Amino acid sequence: MLLLVGLGNPGPEYARHRHNIGFMAVDAIVRRHSFAPFKKKFQGQVAEGDIAGVRVLALKPQTFMNESGRSVGAAMAFYKIQPEDVIVFHDEIDLLARKVRVKKGGGHAGHNGLRSIHEQIGPDYRRVRLGIGHPGDRNRVTGHVLGPFSKEDQEWLEKLLAALAEHAGLLVKGDDGGYMSKVANDIKPPRPAAPKPDAKPADDKPADEKPAGDKPADAKPTGKDGL
Repeated sequence: MLLLVGLGNPGPEYARHRHNIGFMAVDAIVRRHSFAPFKKKFQGQVAEGDIAGVRVLALKPQTFMNESGRSVGAAMAFYKIQPEDVIVFHDEIDLLARKVRVKKGGGHAGHNGLRSIHEQIGPDYRRVRLGIGHPGDRNRVTGHVLGPFSKEDQEWLEKLLAALAEHAGLLVKGDDGGYMSKVANDIKPPRPAAPKPDAKPADDKPADEKPAGDKPADAKPTGKDGL
């Protein structure tokens, strides 16, 4: 069994915050692959289902972000899941908005949810890093992360969530590169339509076109000498 974890904060007031994009991703996967309804367990909400023939447990910790590891650790202990079979979806300010990167291991880069998971199970799990962009000023990071997505973000966000769910079979099968490629292809802006080439002049003149200077056979003289 694989454990898919979405990170976020519980409660409707946080539902559309950038920090909750992990919750959004797991919700999209659960809907797309027709998992059983969420139920309360392991200090979180869990739903079970199958993706590409793989049994999957989806988990949204309800402990608030900085205690996410407690919920993850409890689910892993119950099902005897190893760290390499855990995939965590989380927001990433060091990636441009809409960019996706999958990696295994590494540091938590100050992300409180990842820090908590590290403390419980170590670093050897996979992460799906979901870019939310950086506000450009370190003093604005907290407000950016704990603020809602803007109206301008909605179009790419919905495309991203749909693509994360649609191609989840690649992720659960371990094809991280294929997963990133498919998702990126689905959300890239459409190319502008190429201008149509100018029509080339026809080599042959229309049948009814007469060369300059030719007079119809029945033309009447226009002057004294017919000139």
